[in-house]
Amino acid sequence: MAKSSGKRFMKLAGMTASIAGKAAKNSLKHLSSDEEKRLQARSELMQDVGIQIAETLGEMKGAVMKVGQIASQYKDVFPPEVATALEKLQKDAPPMPYSQIRAQIERELKAPVDQLFTEFEETPFAAASIGQVHKAILPSGEKVVVKVQYPDVDENCDSDLKQVRMALKIAGVLNMSRELQNQLFNEIRQSLHDELDYTKEAHNLRVFGAFHADDTGLIIPKVISSHSSKRVLTLTEEMGETLTVAATWDNAIKKKIAERLFHFSAGQLFGLYRMHCDPHPGNFAFRIDGSVIAYDFGGVRSYSDSEVQLFRRFAQHAIKGDVTALEQDLVALEVRRDENTEIPGDFYQKWLSIGLKPLSIMPYQDGDFDFATSQVHHEAITQMRTSLKYFGQFQPSAITMMLDRTVSGQYWNLVNLGVKIDLSPLVDEYIKTSTIETPAR
Repeated sequence: MAKSSGKRFMKLAGMTASIAGKAAKNSLKHLSSDEEKRLQARSELMQDVGIQIAETLGEMKGAVMKVGQIASQYKDVFPPEVATALEKLQKDAPPMPYSQIRAQIERELKAPVDQLFTEFEETPFAAASIGQVHKAILPSGEKVVVKVQYPDVDENCDSDLKQVRMALKIAGVLNMSRELQNQLFNEIRQSLHDELDYTKEAHNLRVFGAFHADDTGLIIPKVISSHSSKRVLTLTEEMGETLTVAATWDNAIKKKIAERLFHFSAGQLFGLYRMHCDPHPGNFAFRIDGSVIAYDFGGVRSYSDSEVQLFRRFAQHAIKGDVTALEQDLVALEVRRDENTEIPGDFYQKWLSIGLKPLSIMPYQDGDFDFATSQVHHEAITQMRTSLKYFGQFQPSAITMMLDRTVSGQYWNLVNLGVKIDLSPLVDEYIKTSTIETPAR
């Protein structure tokens, strides 16, 4: 264990030293260059740094790879060049040898695998950053899936995270105050620790299973307590098709799926004050009747009543187009810096006209929105380029980080599903838009 931790540390420290050298060289080389050349050089450096971080983290299982996966989803925290390079870490990781998985199960459950299960598939059907999943059959004959955490992952979590943060800081990637860095990395650290404790995930599965019990089309696997521990989680087998397959079905079925995905996230936020914050397409499966199966309840975020009411108020002000109130909400959410620099209302109106389209909010979008042909993400990138002079007035927020991750993830799920749907009635159900007036434009 000490030997493997030492090797991990040396590999990460080597990456950090290499990035520091590149950053220093780039800074010296372009000391007297004009602004355009400096920006171009920085972009090239960020591309190089992103590839190096992705390659190093991709070779290493565990928390450090999970940090890379999380980082790739926060394009407002990390430069786009770095986030793009890290996206490849979202792909399935290579599996760990069965001998190590078997030893981990027997260590955790205190019994031989062939006593615990009548059948156990040695080849995993899914392998990720902190563990892998095997199909099995219990002595009762019940089909189950067994999620097994890789050995020593939790031991390396904090040191891995510290090294990644240092590398990003040296590269100049973390362009924010130390206080904000602490908030963001504490959020990531807490998320990692939660995901590494399968007893917490088992608790989450029971809570969310009870919360969604009335919707028979939203399926959450049940925990087999007798075969579960901190590092092994056995669940009832609930299988469905991938998002790619679901995208080939009729739009009527796709609408049912989209509605369930919306209720899944919005219902939790506004009804449970807790939310599944990892809407990666691999964490869902779909059935031809429009049912949705949800997996992986390790990444859950809880919110206070005041935070949830602030989210609702922000959404109401956005729909109403009240940019003065919207700006105050952004200050309260710690997204807008509380400074005297004035930002014109037109800046916010342009962002609202882009962001509210997928929700079929009038007057930005009337009726069904076609996610298959959505240009919203392209429009956002174009708008970002024309709004650069105001971006110093905004910052990533620890309050909204997991929510942003969830909303953007579900948007991409609907884009990849290729559904055509009017989401405004669902928005109204949670945001109570019928109680506010939308001004004429």
